[in-house]
Amino acid sequence: MRSCRIAVNGVHLHVVEDGRGPAVLLLHGFPDSAHLWRHQVPALVSAGYRAIVPDLRGFGESDKPPEVEAYVTPILLADVIGVLDACNAERVRVVAHDWGAAIAWLLAGMYPDRVERLVALSVGHMNSFVAAGIEQREKSWYMLLFQFRGIAEDVLRREDWRLFREWTRGHPEAERWIPDLSRPGALTAGLNWYRANVPPETLLAEPPEFPPVPVPTLGVWSDGDAYLIERQMVDSAAHVTGRWRYERMTNASHWLQLDQAAQCNRLLLDFLAS
Repeated sequence: MRSCRIAVNGVHLHVVEDGRGPAVLLLHGFPDSAHLWRHQVPALVSAGYRAIVPDLRGFGESDKPPEVEAYVTPILLADVIGVLDACNAERVRVVAHDWGAAIAWLLAGMYPDRVERLVALSVGHMNSFVAAGIEQREKSWYMLLFQFRGIAEDVLRREDWRLFREWTRGHPEAERWIPDLSRPGALTAGLNWYRANVPPETLLAEPPEFPPVPVPTLGVWSDGDAYLIERQMVDSAAHVTGRWRYERMTNASHWLQLDQAAQCNRLLLDFLAS
């Protein structure tokens, strides 16, 4: 595996690469890092792909600007384009999860010439997420908590990260997340993704219309997801003008690529090669 730091868009991003062949870009979300994809990278490399796996800004070994405005969507999208350019990856297959999936939907919709096909895990197209109704809003309660600067950090860390452990439903990956988020500025940087892109004022504004996706797209949702309802993924079909496929995984939490790695890998490899 090759590891480097790329200067892009005013920050340095840590990027891991492995394998040779068609490029696959893997994008994580909160509270993860490139390490999230540790079960997928070997499978992709064995199948003849080149995996490009960045720590997105604010996470892992990448820079963590303290300002909220450093995490607005256009900047995050520019980061990803910068990584592709630095890695000489003109057109890629994209596999993305959580916030990474939100960015990937935009990447495929706005820059379809850079995306050959898209796999979105857990998070559906932003138009369908916004329109998913009260059940989804109830599951998204934590986004409001995360808006309270300083207070959210203190509450999540209190009593050996008790609320954070409860919020992640006792997932064993917490033993990796907590040391990572305990580093100076790391937790605030991760929460700034929410503060920059889903502030309370959005409840009063007319929801933006995000572009449709013209590339072949696979949406995957897991029945144990505590944060996202199935509808927001299923209804993404209306916002994909390319070929659409939906898969429902069972016995997996929000972190389906960890909980059901073998099944997830089979889905990825089948779709990426089809």
